[in-house]
Amino acid sequence: MVKVVNNKIKNILQKLIDNGYEAYVVGGFVRDYILGIETYDVDISTSAEPKDVKQIFELSSPSDDKYGSVSFKDKLYNYDITTFRKELNYENRRPTDFIFVDTISEDIKRRDFTINALYMDINGRIYDEFNSMEDLNNRTIRVIGNIQEKMIEDPLRILRAVRFAAVNDFVLEKNLELFIKQNKQLIQTLSYNRKKQELDLMFKSSNCLKGIKLLKDLNLCDVLELTIDKEVVNCLDSIGIWAQIEYSKEYPFSNSEKELIESIQKIINYGIIDNVVLYEYGLYASVIAGEIIGLNRSYISEIYKDLPIYSQKDIQINGDDIQKILDIEPSARIKDIIHDLELNILNNIIKNTPKDLQDYIIKNWR
Repeated sequence: MVKVVNNKIKNILQKLIDNGYEAYVVGGFVRDYILGIETYDVDISTSAEPKDVKQIFELSSPSDDKYGSVSFKDKLYNYDITTFRKELNYENRRPTDFIFVDTISEDIKRRDFTINALYMDINGRIYDEFNSMEDLNNRTIRVIGNIQEKMIEDPLRILRAVRFAAVNDFVLEKNLELFIKQNKQLIQTLSYNRKKQELDLMFKSSNCLKGIKLLKDLNLCDVLELTIDKEVVNCLDSIGIWAQIEYSKEYPFSNSEKELIESIQKIINYGIIDNVVLYEYGLYASVIAGEIIGLNRSYISEIYKDLPIYSQKDIQINGDDIQKILDIEPSARIKDIIHDLELNILNNIIKNTPKDLQDYIIKNWR
């Protein structure tokens, strides 16, 4: 099978080849290339060692080659160039002990699934040593080698298998599916950060509902400390999925993510999206919540565009003005008045002009 190699990638391969080394594009990029999926992460396997790669590409900045890999990027792609190797031991999904090997054929044996074991040369010729194309055509996730050894070596592969099946609409090979059901406790050895990374990738997929179904069918929710009792609606952001389920507080969400989840949940419970909701929680949280409660994104955007104010700074009277109008000293009452003005402006009860606001304050707060 021959395809056209992008010139940027071809130039990277050519530099390695011109310096006397073998070099191939491998793994996920080749898989997605065949499936017609646009991707910008390019894994390259080469006979060049990291020190050689750094010299060839004149990498002056430090690059972590502890694991036999050198990473850099251009305006389009993220490159990860790894020396042909055989991994001997793993810890936290990183090979802690490995040896360099002589050929790509030895190197690809270390990969997890057949669909990730295809490799492509500079001319676009694709090499298939594990019947990967057959599995791609049959949309099947199959482990390379012994399932038990591969899964125990790196239990994250269990979640990767589920994620690949979900995102690409594949099925798990029967023996792999059985192993996952019988050995799901291996997932408990993973950090919450690793689990969240895989779940995020699944949840942001347009096919995430299949992933959720797989998690349930494989009985993985308990070991992942997830509770998914209600019907989940797909969203434009994975955070919208998290907002619809219950999960362990050990999952490492940033403060901004926590705030966004809380905002989405409050909007869902409120049940509608109006000026006040958009003003208080913002457009993004409202759009995600709108998807969940069945409101059109463009409809919400139109409401937001027509908001009379977007913050307190937009109100045409401030605290100092209120003190003068009412002839009062600074107090908590000022905050109450401003909040009252906000609500009435947002609900189109009063116009946001100095005169209208002053008349309202005199009538209702004197």
